[in-house]
Amino acid sequence: MRSRYSAFVLGDEGYLRQSWAAESLPDEPLLDAAVKWLGLTILSTEAGGEQDQTGVVTFVARYKINGRAGRMQECSRFVREQGLWRYLDGDVSDTAAS
Repeated sequence: MRSRYSAFVLGDEGYLRQSWAAESLPDEPLLDAAVKWLGLTILSTEAGGEQDQTGVVTFVARYKINGRAGRMQECSRFVREQGLWRYLDGDVSDTAAS
């Protein structure tokens, strides 16, 4: 999960696509050049251990877009594919400051 956040910060779309579950990988671009990521706070984790095939991470990410601050909270689901964790999907709430 943290590595995916780092990929967003660094603009590494290749890594984001590699770490996305094939069944839910979107066709459209994953990055927006206008977004500047400012910080990540992990709120909770569920499963995702060595013996698990699924995991859930709830987090808050802070960002700026066109000079306006925002925060995104997501409950992300991950699946293990061929021994590697992949992002499946998530429930997102996003608040941009006015």
